Amino acid sequence: MAISSALSFLSDRKRPIAIAVILFILLSSLFLLLSPAPSALPFFYSPTARFSSSFSPIAASAPPQTPIPVSADASPPQTPVGAFGGSGSNSADPPPADTAAPHGDATAAAVHLHQPDHSPPPPAAAEVSASVDKKEIATVVSGERGGDEGGEGGGAGAEEVLSWDLCEVGKRVEPADYIPCLDNVKAVKALKSTRHMEHRERHCPTEPRPRCLVPLPAGYRLPLPWPRSRDMIMPQINWGTHTRTVLDVGCGVASFGGYLLDRNVITMSFAPKDEHEAQIQFALERGIPALLAAIGTQKLPFPDNAFDVIHCARCRVHWYADGGKPLLELNRVLRPGGYYIWSATPVYRRGKRDEEDWNAMVTLTKSICWRTVVKSKDVNKIGVVIYQKPVSNSCYIERKNNEPPLCTARDDHSPWYTPLDSCLLLPVVSSSGEGNGWPISWPERLNMRYPSRSDNSSTQFSQEKIDSDTKQWSGLVSEVYFSGFAIDWSSIRNVMDMNAGFGGFAASLIDRPLWVMNVVPFDQPDTLPIIFNRGLIGVYHDWCESFNTYPRTYDLLQMSYLLQSLTNRCDIIEVAAEIDRILRPGRWFVLHDTIGVIRKMDQVLRSLHYKTAIVKQQLLVARKSFWRPGSTGS
Repeated sequence: MAISSALSFLSDRKRPIAIAVILFILLSSLFLLLSPAPSALPFFYSPTARFSSSFSPIAASAPPQTPIPVSADASPPQTPVGAFGGSGSNSADPPPADTAAPHGDATAAAVHLHQPDHSPPPPAAAEVSASVDKKEIATVVSGERGGDEGGEGGGAGAEEVLSWDLCEVGKRVEPADYIPCLDNVKAVKALKSTRHMEHRERHCPTEPRPRCLVPLPAGYRLPLPWPRSRDMIMPQINWGTHTRTVLDVGCGVASFGGYLLDRNVITMSFAPKDEHEAQIQFALERGIPALLAAIGTQKLPFPDNAFDVIHCARCRVHWYADGGKPLLELNRVLRPGGYYIWSATPVYRRGKRDEEDWNAMVTLTKSICWRTVVKSKDVNKIGVVIYQKPVSNSCYIERKNNEPPLCTARDDHSPWYTPLDSCLLLPVVSSSGEGNGWPISWPERLNMRYPSRSDNSSTQFSQEKIDSDTKQWSGLVSEVYFSGFAIDWSSIRNVMDMNAGFGGFAASLIDRPLWVMNVVPFDQPDTLPIIFNRGLIGVYHDWCESFNTYPRTYDLLQMSYLLQSLTNRCDIIEVAAEIDRILRPGRWFVLHDTIGVIRKMDQVLRSLHYKTAIVKQQLLVARKSFWRPGSTGS
């Protein structure tokens, strides 16, 4: 009857419109009848066969369909904990009511991430108890470390209940800004001296290692998107494109590095942790590469001959102190032929103290063979002096006084927790007497060829391995990361590769408006010199300790085949707590590893209310929520 009435209506002038409406209703009904159930709709795009064949580290096998059973006193939730979806307690929390939606956040991605999912949970995923205490969230995790035997399968181990609490910090430490290795109040109080900035160096708690969560600040909001974040401060700095890697010492809010980014120059800015101004935190909020560090008694976490230019503007470092050790450290990380740009009061003031400081600097720079390129004072009465490091060893050898003395042996180990040198490190030279050759121009530098040299630590890696790594990451990122993950890349600015290798992951992202901190674990093959030679930046680190950054400073963390060896020295829960500290709410962590390792980390992240999904049995993708212990939300 309804159809007959509708047909009789078609006799008037509105017949075409009515026909269109009826056809739309009929086709919509037909589409709904023929559409697959939500569980049949894949969350991830299925990548091409190239990914499966080229990058699969394990044989594909059907995962077990039965989740790990929960403890006897835990009742299952009403809705299964789905991967990146569903209404279970694992779903990512929206920002609190007083938190504004982040600028440029992924509307499309959010739609994907909140699609109802009625499918069973991923393999070996523990279900979360429906009874959630405000102080903790419990889930079942395997008691075994580092994956199952052979690195495969979910395995069965002793079950334990995992609970999370907020970090308890010392006096004068802001809980929301807690950095375990830089806020160890007890260790700092026990120091015999702070004369050489020892209180600004790393003092990591060991018994027990931190496995707590850093609270969110009241009214926390995600930072502005790039480049609006950079333009919050706008000085005009002219810079060329012939240099690529720069180190900015005592960087303030990193405006120098921010404006060099538009000139194809990437700057690593660093300064000590400042409890009052938090300048490094502000730099990272603006989307500019920055790191907490101090030149005190230990070497900086960079390789020798890494930076093309070093810049210091009013950085308040006494370079000539302690026999000139601070300046010798800059000399170590400055590339032969590179420049040191120094702007400080001793350069342009003529007071007694400034004169003494300037004369000490003149003596020291001459003793290490730095050439003064220019010394000037501009119309604003701000002076600057530019030095250049020599490219050969002739000046060092011809010095009348061997002060500072030449280092007798070259140390090929990473400078992780290594005391500052009191000797002068000579650059590695070729048969022609020249030091390390200046890299070719950018962007060709990214794919430069490496000559075989027996005295270069980077030559233990063949050119074929570097090329293969670059090719594999290029394919994996384009086919899977960009096309297969429900990640809104427009919201990604600060990225970290936690096990960078040759920097292939960063190289594959070079055309995106983001930057990558390439981390080379101190106990892994030393590939960081190659990363810097390619025109990328990075640091050494130990992931059993906290990283030198403020909480909530990165949008994407990537870890590839590191967790298995890492859990031989520390617990997976401690690693997860540090990942959670660094990652911003609503942002992503990607783990590329064996299925056994992936399932273990998946369980831990679910206990933190992350939305997770396992892709191709090789990748775990997890999105952090706004949940904290004691919060009312899930």
